[in-house]
Amino acid sequence: MGFITWIIFGLIAGALAKLIMPGKQGGGWLITIILGIVGAFVGGLIGVYVLHWGDVDSFWNFKSWFLAIGGAVLVIWLYEMLTKKN
Repeated sequence: MGFITWIIFGLIAGALAKLIMPGKQGGGWLITIILGIVGAFVGGLIGVYVLHWGDVDSFWNFKSWFLAIGGAVLVIWLYEMLTKKN
C-alpha cells in the first residue's frame, strides 16, 4: 500500500506545492504532478531514513501529508533552480 499511497500523495502534494511556492514556476501542471510524485517519494524517504517516522500506514496521517507536501515543495524548488534562466 505504501507505493500507491505515495503516488496519490504526490498527485495532491504537487498541486498544493504549486500553490504554496511563490512566483511563477516553469512547466505546466503535468510537470508539477510528476515533480509532486517524485517529491512525495523524496519526503517519504526522508521520513523513513532520516527522521525515522516510519512508513505510511494511513492516508489520514498528518506526518505523511507533511512529508509529501514538503518533499514536493523541495523538488519543485530544485527544479526551478536547475531550469532558471539567468
